Amino acid sequence: MPNRPTDSLFQLIKSLEKAEKRNFKLYIKRNTGGEDLKIVQLFDALDKMQEYDENQLLKNKSLRKQQLSNIKSHLYREILASLRILKDTDNIDLQLHEQMSHARILYNKGLYVQALRMLDRMKELARTNNQFSYLMQALFFEKKIESLHITRSMQDRAEVLTRESEQTNQTLVRINRLSNLSLQLYSWYIRNGHARNAEEFAAITKFFDDHLPKNANLVKGFYERLYLYQSYCWYTFIRQDWLRYYRYTAKWVGLFKSEPQMIQVETASYIKGVHNLLNAHFGLRNYEKFYDVLQEFESFTQSEIVQQTENNRVQSFVYLHIALINKHFLQGTFKEGLELVEYISEKLSEYSLYLDRHRVLVFHYKIASLYFGSGDPATAIDHLNKIINWKVDLRTDLQCYSRLLHLISHYELGNYQLVEYLARSVYRFMAKMEHLSIVEKDILDFLRDSFRIKPSELKNEFRKLLVKLKEQEDNPLETRAFSYLDIISWLESKIGGVPVGEVIRRKYLERVKAGKKPKM
Repeated sequence: MPNRPTDSLFQLIKSLEKAEKRNFKLYIKRNTGGEDLKIVQLFDALDKMQEYDENQLLKNKSLRKQQLSNIKSHLYREILASLRILKDTDNIDLQLHEQMSHARILYNKGLYVQALRMLDRMKELARTNNQFSYLMQALFFEKKIESLHITRSMQDRAEVLTRESEQTNQTLVRINRLSNLSLQLYSWYIRNGHARNAEEFAAITKFFDDHLPKNANLVKGFYERLYLYQSYCWYTFIRQDWLRYYRYTAKWVGLFKSEPQMIQVETASYIKGVHNLLNAHFGLRNYEKFYDVLQEFESFTQSEIVQQTENNRVQSFVYLHIALINKHFLQGTFKEGLELVEYISEKLSEYSLYLDRHRVLVFHYKIASLYFGSGDPATAIDHLNKIINWKVDLRTDLQCYSRLLHLISHYELGNYQLVEYLARSVYRFMAKMEHLSIVEKDILDFLRDSFRIKPSELKNEFRKLLVKLKEQEDNPLETRAFSYLDIISWLESKIGGVPVGEVIRRKYLERVKAGKKPKM
């Protein structure tokens, strides 16, 4: 994997759109003098670069090495200042911050009543949009004004402010505790993936029970419920309790539907919620509901709310295309799914400044699975190697299953000598990661010994392995093995002598025929 640019100023400039660059130039011309010519030269030089190169910058004789750090810091601040002017009305945080700034200016001018009126407007805007941290700031400032000056406000002002402050503080405490729990659970998943054994199931359950606030399920506020549903979402996802995972992802998305103005305020959280709801339908094989949510999400990604910020566009791209790949996994249309790969690869390159390593790993695994399912294990190996050779401390489960799929791909290619070596290597790696389940051990043992089996007996051995693995399908501790690799379909393909994609497609059509016909 290539290293990403690490210079903050370079990253900021590369994130700018044409309109933002034009606005910056106008802002500099309006607000600064000739002494800032150097920052414009630096801006232009960095804008033209494909990768950050300080030596190239210093070839400009007007930029001395001793001054470069200060000039870069100055340029960074000026770009942010120009963006704030351009984006002031787009973000509720910026609007509230501006109102607080205006209230302080009025207070410093001695215009106390006007400052209080500004704070009233700020409080109303904060309440409407559930921004309790800003509401608390406004209340603290209001109490300061009332305690230092005679404003001739209503006689019971002290009691009202005290009551409002206490209520807001209690709300913030609940939000903080629930958001902490949500963050810690999500962090656990990013590091480890799904729970791997009985000990981890017990540990994550105890952690959740110990940290879930009392009466948490009775909370009423938007953010309290959002973080409560997120906490349950990560908890059930780690345990692969798909039904409860679905229930809480549906509540997460439903919360935004009940307060639609919050979609504008918390767009990224809404997008994440839809992604998890799609994952839940995928895990439960709810074809009809999966397609409905996917269609609605695809339409939402083209909305102004999404298109107005880079962050929303990037997140929408990630989650929409994960869902589109999952759609092909559901339907067994692997070759058709390969049509997405070129576009995804282009976007991964274009968005390299913004994408975290975890998302890149997930895409490579899913693309590898598309190639494997379409009958091209060699190209699958290319993408799996990108995961295996990238030294990261994320998603040990994904690292393990990448190696397992890598091993199976070499088996498909007939690289039996390599398979014997890889089987031992993967066995050691998964054992070291405490990742070796019953299903995984059986698969590895079979692959390691299979090249010693006579060709005439091979199908019968595949049948024996299939029977053994099917016995584990309902074992909660083995669920993750089947969710990462459709090993059952692969074995059925080897027994039937047909491509694995064809087996999955046939199963899909049989399920559809047995139930309602999905929207295509």
